[in-house]
Amino acid sequence: MTGGDTAGGAPGLRALLSYTRGQRGTLVTGGVLSLLGGAVSLAQPLLAAAVVDALQAGRSAWGPVLRLAGVLLGGAVVTACGYYLIDRAGQHLVFAVRGRLIGAFVRMRVPEADRLKPGDLVTRMTADTTLLRTVATASVSNAVTHGLLLVVGMALLAWMDPVLFSVTAAAVTVVALVFRVVLPRVRRASDASQEALGDLGDALERMFGALRTVKANSAEEDERARLGDANLRSRRAGLAEVAWQSSTTVLTWLPLNTSYLVVLGLGGARVATGEMGVGDLIAYILLLFYLLSPLQMLTGALTQMQSGLAALRRVEESLTVGQEEPDRRETAERGAGRTAPAPDTAPLTVEFDGVGFSYGPDSPPVHRGVSFRAEGPGLTAVVGVSGAGKTTLFSLVERFYDPDEGRVLVGGTDVRAWPLADLRRAIGYVEQDAPVLAGTLRENLTMAAPGASDALLAEVVRLAELSGLIARLPEGLDTRVGHRGTTLSGGERQRVAIARALLRAPRLLLLDEVTSQLDAANERALRQVIEAAAARTTVLVVAHRLSTVAAADRIVVMDAGRVRAVGTHEDLLRNDPGYRELAASQMLAADGEGSEVPVEVGEHREQKYSQ
Repeated sequence: MTGGDTAGGAPGLRALLSYTRGQRGTLVTGGVLSLLGGAVSLAQPLLAAAVVDALQAGRSAWGPVLRLAGVLLGGAVVTACGYYLIDRAGQHLVFAVRGRLIGAFVRMRVPEADRLKPGDLVTRMTADTTLLRTVATASVSNAVTHGLLLVVGMALLAWMDPVLFSVTAAAVTVVALVFRVVLPRVRRASDASQEALGDLGDALERMFGALRTVKANSAEEDERARLGDANLRSRRAGLAEVAWQSSTTVLTWLPLNTSYLVVLGLGGARVATGEMGVGDLIAYILLLFYLLSPLQMLTGALTQMQSGLAALRRVEESLTVGQEEPDRRETAERGAGRTAPAPDTAPLTVEFDGVGFSYGPDSPPVHRGVSFRAEGPGLTAVVGVSGAGKTTLFSLVERFYDPDEGRVLVGGTDVRAWPLADLRRAIGYVEQDAPVLAGTLRENLTMAAPGASDALLAEVVRLAELSGLIARLPEGLDTRVGHRGTTLSGGERQRVAIARALLRAPRLLLLDEVTSQLDAANERALRQVIEAAAARTTVLVVAHRLSTVAAADRIVVMDAGRVRAVGTHEDLLRNDPGYRELAASQMLAADGEGSEVPVEVGEHREQKYSQ
């Protein structure tokens, strides 16, 4: 992500104002009320002068005092209504911006998610949008209304006494020049502070994401030190921001207070010489005193805008991050209230045609000219040593990534030509780590098929061997499984993921090491589920267990990003020494613990113990 110039100057202000679209009527009304409240405040010195004049002349002061009290009360009510409308518009604005960010994050391309820091994105969603709300509404409104009040007040001061006004105008000019120099530095300090806060959020998310690992390895002190360093950097950046913001207060008040003292001395001299009346001097000083508030609000709003522009840059970056295209047809059908046509249920053929891929320009190739074909219904197993590129095959089929060269075809069509939602709707995918989301077990199972009937759900639960688990849970399917499914075992999470994939009745089923955390009995049961699925659809499975691989209709042997061989288990044992070695050394898995599985190749016979 690059910040560019969006966050500074007139372009940044225009972008900031663009976020008020839809709330401008409310903001204008609130701003007008605030302006009226401020204008009423400007009348208070004149009414106070009338009270002084009445007392000097020996007249009753009750009339001027009641008028002054009425103006004070009316101004307070009008100002409060204005602030309410402005804050109300701010709440609507942050709701809309967060809605856009949610859409951007959900549609974010997987390579972008790999590159970005989750904790920083959370900070952008929370802290940055809250700051943006304040700045885009209250700060902009304050800058406009109090700027106008300052102009009107300065005009009144010039009308009341041009000599004293020259002193006041000189002080305001000094303040304007100071802000022209200081505000860019405030913006840079605010930008650094927001970035440091995002880094702290990312460090915290990192620790919580692997809390059990941290504790199991007695690494609490290391993580505390890491978080402490991030916290220290955030504090330093925050102190720099505070220092620059505080400097604006000092640099504003110093010339203004100097001018106030000069006006008091010069005005007193003019009263002594008879050039100015006491009431006029009191009115001028009171008006000058009241103008300090609009000037303070204006300088505060301009300073706060710099923080808002830093938040704006980060929000804008998040909204422009690489995103997947939405399914326009599905969106249109939902908007029109129509039901999507019934999906095709025919198995899908998968073909890799000269595929080359790497995870980045500086990363080594993962695939080099990969070509093979998997037809359905049937079971295709992908085997190979760790790092051979097996899991990445599935990522390319799902279009989490696009190949650098060659084609991946599903159903005879390049995956890049498929509507993305249609492609993924046709695929059931069980990842290697079988993630389970916070929520209920039912919500996790029906994620891909929210309209699934209870009968279908019960059948899938039975197939995935989850009936015993559900019977033990206090609320059955409606039991909450904890953050990332922490209340479930690894094998249970794996079976939940398998059930979730089966529930959508996929035309293509991708299974990545689905038996890795299952015991022998559950592995045999799942193998039966896989074979049953392969009888009606296309199943691709990445596996290490010989029992799964041996039953496959075809086996694709991956080696260093290339397809080494394709064939049946018997053919590969007979003709491919690499597969024979792989089967003998890595893929032997017993049907019962401690038994032996022979590997025979003609006269060649090896016998290994399961691990």
